[in-house]
Amino acid sequence: MNALYVMLGLPAVGAILFVAIHNTRLAGWLNIGVSAASLAASVLLAWAVMQQGSLHNDNFLVDSFNIYLLVLTTFVGLTTAIFSRPYMQHVCEEGRCSTVRMRLYHSMFQSFMFTMLLALSTNNLGVLWVTVEGATLATVMLVSIYRTPEAVEAAWKYFILCGVGIAQALFGTILLYFAAQHVLVNPEEGLNWLTLQQHSAELSPTVMAIAFVFLLVGYGTKIGLVPLHQWLPDAHSEGPTPMSAMLSGLLLNIALYAVIRVKMLTDSSLAATQHPHMAGHLLMGFGLISFLIAGLFLHRQRDIKRLFSYSSIEHMGLATFAFGIGGPLATFAALLHMLVHSLTKSSIFITVGHATHIAGTQNIEHIRGLIRTQPTVGWGLLFGVAAIAGFPPFGIFTSEFLLLNATMQSWPWLSVLLLIGLGIAFAGLFRHLHPMVYGATPEGQSAVKVNMIPVAIQLLLVIWIGLAMPAFLAGWLDQAVQLISGKGLL
Repeated sequence: MNALYVMLGLPAVGAILFVAIHNTRLAGWLNIGVSAASLAASVLLAWAVMQQGSLHNDNFLVDSFNIYLLVLTTFVGLTTAIFSRPYMQHVCEEGRCSTVRMRLYHSMFQSFMFTMLLALSTNNLGVLWVTVEGATLATVMLVSIYRTPEAVEAAWKYFILCGVGIAQALFGTILLYFAAQHVLVNPEEGLNWLTLQQHSAELSPTVMAIAFVFLLVGYGTKIGLVPLHQWLPDAHSEGPTPMSAMLSGLLLNIALYAVIRVKMLTDSSLAATQHPHMAGHLLMGFGLISFLIAGLFLHRQRDIKRLFSYSSIEHMGLATFAFGIGGPLATFAALLHMLVHSLTKSSIFITVGHATHIAGTQNIEHIRGLIRTQPTVGWGLLFGVAAIAGFPPFGIFTSEFLLLNATMQSWPWLSVLLLIGLGIAFAGLFRHLHPMVYGATPEGQSAVKVNMIPVAIQLLLVIWIGLAMPAFLAGWLDQAVQLISGKGLL
C-alpha cells in the first residue's frame, strides 16, 4: 500500500506547493516531475497487484477493475503535463493568463489529479462522491482560468449543471446507505464497497433500484450522457486545451467507473426479482441515445474543440451501452474502449492545441492546410481522427468490433443502429478533417514550436493494443470482467 500512499500524496502536496511558486517556467517543469513520480508510483502499485492480487483495507481498494485506470490516469496526466508546460507558457506570453492564474492553474492541475486518483482507489462510496465533486470544483477553476466572459459563462454552466447532477448522486448514495442499515450489523460500514458487495444479495431490491436511478442520473451528468451533456462542449471550448485533454481522457472515465461500481451492487440485489437487468437496460438506453445524438451533432460544429467534445460524448455512450449489455465479451469491450478512447482523445486534444496555435483560432473554417504548414501536426491530427473513428489497426477498432459482436449475440436488431451511428460519426469527423489537413493554407499561417512526442507515444500504444494486446493488460481486463460479472469477488 505504500505505493498507493505515494501516488496519492504527491499530487496532494503538489497542489499546495504550486500556490507559492511564482516562477511559471519552474512550475511547469515541477508539474512534469510530480506527474512522472505519480506514474512511477502507480506502476509499482500495479506490479504489487499483479503479484498479490487485490490490495484493500477499510479505506482503500485496488483491484483488477481500477488498477489499469489508475495507471492510465497517471500516464495521461504526465503526457498532458509535458504538453502543458510550453502551451501554457505561450498562453502566458500572449497575455491571456497572468502569473497568479498560472499558479492557480498548476495547483488545480494537481488537485484534479489527486481527486481522480482518490476516487478510483477509495473503498468508501461516500468518499467517492466527495472526490467526484472535488474534481468538479477543480475543473471549474480550470475552465474559467482565462476569465473571458465566455469562459466564466462556461464555468458557471458547468458548475450549476454538474452541481445539480452530483446532488442526485448524493441522494442515491444516501438511499444506498439506508438499504445497508437494514442488513449490516455495524452501521459505520454502510458505505464500504467491499462490505456492501459481500451483502449485496440481501439489500432491498426496491431501494437499490431507486438508488441506482439517482446515481446514474448524478454520475451520468459527469459522464456527459444525453440529455445531461450540455455543460461538456462549452467547458471544452472555453477552457485551456490541457484541461480538455484530461477532462475527456480521464474525468469521464471516473464517473463511469462510479456508475459500474454501483451497478455491481444493484445487479446482485435485483438478481432474484422480476427485473434483474433493470440497471443494464438503463445503461443501454442512455448509452445508445448519447451515441446516436452525439454522432449527429458532430456535423454541426464550427469550433474544433466542441467537435471533439461531442466525439467524447459519442464514445462514452458506446462504453455505457457496452456495460449495459453485460456479459464477458461486451464488458471486455467496454473496459478496452475506456482505455483506448482515453489515450486517443488526449492525443487529439494535444494536437488540436498545436493546430489552434498555428491558425490563431479554434474556428474550423480557418484551420486549413496543416499538413503543408506543419506536417507533424497535420499527420498527428489525421492519425488521431483515424484512430478515434475506429480505423484498423487502432485499438478503438478492436473494442468497437468486439462490442458489435456482443450486440449481435444479445440484441441483434440494435447492431443496425450501432452501424448507422458509426457511419454518421465517421462522416461527421472526416467532413471536417479533410479541409483542416489538406485544404489550401490561409495567408499568415505559419509553423510554431511543437512537441508531438506525447502524441506519438499515445497513438503508438493504441496501435500496439489494436494489433497485439500485451498479455498483462489482457489479464487485467479478463480479471476485471470476472469481478464485474460477480464471478471474481474479493
